[in-house]
Amino acid sequence: MGASAASGLQMLAARPSLPACKQKFGAATAVSVFGRAFSISTGFASCAKTMSACPLISSRHRRFAVRAMSQGGAQGLPIDLRGKRAFIAGVADDNGYGWAIAKALAAAGAEILVGTWVPALNIFETSLRRGKFDESRKLPDGSLMEIAKIYPLDAVYDTLEDVPEDVKANKRYAGASNWTVKEVAETVKNDFGSIDILVHSLANGPEVTKPLLETSRKGGSSISLTYIASERIIPGYGGGMSSAKAALESDTRVLAYEAGRKGKIRVNTISAGPLGSRAAKAIGFIEKMIEYSYVNAPLQKELSADEVGNTAAFLVSPLASAITGSTIYVDNGLNTMGLALDSPTLST
Repeated sequence: MGASAASGLQMLAARPSLPACKQKFGAATAVSVFGRAFSISTGFASCAKTMSACPLISSRHRRFAVRAMSQGGAQGLPIDLRGKRAFIAGVADDNGYGWAIAKALAAAGAEILVGTWVPALNIFETSLRRGKFDESRKLPDGSLMEIAKIYPLDAVYDTLEDVPEDVKANKRYAGASNWTVKEVAETVKNDFGSIDILVHSLANGPEVTKPLLETSRKGGSSISLTYIASERIIPGYGGGMSSAKAALESDTRVLAYEAGRKGKIRVNTISAGPLGSRAAKAIGFIEKMIEYSYVNAPLQKELSADEVGNTAAFLVSPLASAITGSTIYVDNGLNTMGLALDSPTLST
């Protein structure tokens, strides 16, 4: 993960500023276009004065907030997941969002279980055993992330009856068993009893909902990963993926109600920006999407997998105890944009 952060900083230093066609939309222009009631030249000082004159919270509540934060110690409000067990589906290497989320949860003290795509299982386990991932396994305290158990998982198939014969006979699946969604849920329950945190990218259909409710402890948390193609047209992001992500986000809201009422389980999804992971490179134009995001997002920087991991750690922690049924965007603000600043039209 350190490598990802370093590359982002290097890109930030090396990239040129926005060309002239984009400079038309500088700070002062933005103020006039959107009709802000304050001048950008006054900076934060004027904002501070305004807030001081018209406080948003009473002095009584302000004193309480300061006292609560001071009692939290030097770290403020640390995320503590000690005693929690997390299952992260879709971890097959050390450079994707799944790995970053696992690391963030482990750093907060959670016990980590992962589900790995069956054809990638042997390579992943071998790389882990031989120390190939040791550098990226390092946690902030210097220790290595421990994975309690790795489960074979192919999320395409809900039950064994759904698996075609040619897949069962495929040599890449030879020697593996209990790798459908239902079987993995049952195996995890037999091995560990219950889990507190579930991270996945599956649509929250009955085949996921039932195992989730049966396997999760009361007060648990579920997070899925989605993409903005669920609500915007992303040419080339096809094969039913955009529709699946749209269903995932809709089901997140429905399941938040059902799981919340039944077991006080919180259900959210993270809409992450483009990342050059091995899985994403299969899309074919991921590098162009990263470039597009860098140029057009409000925060002009490369997205790090760690930023998604940290968001996940927050969402499953007690600090997010009132957040459920939500889609959280972690994309440097790209989702808010309605105009591509690098469009040739703007330069004419």
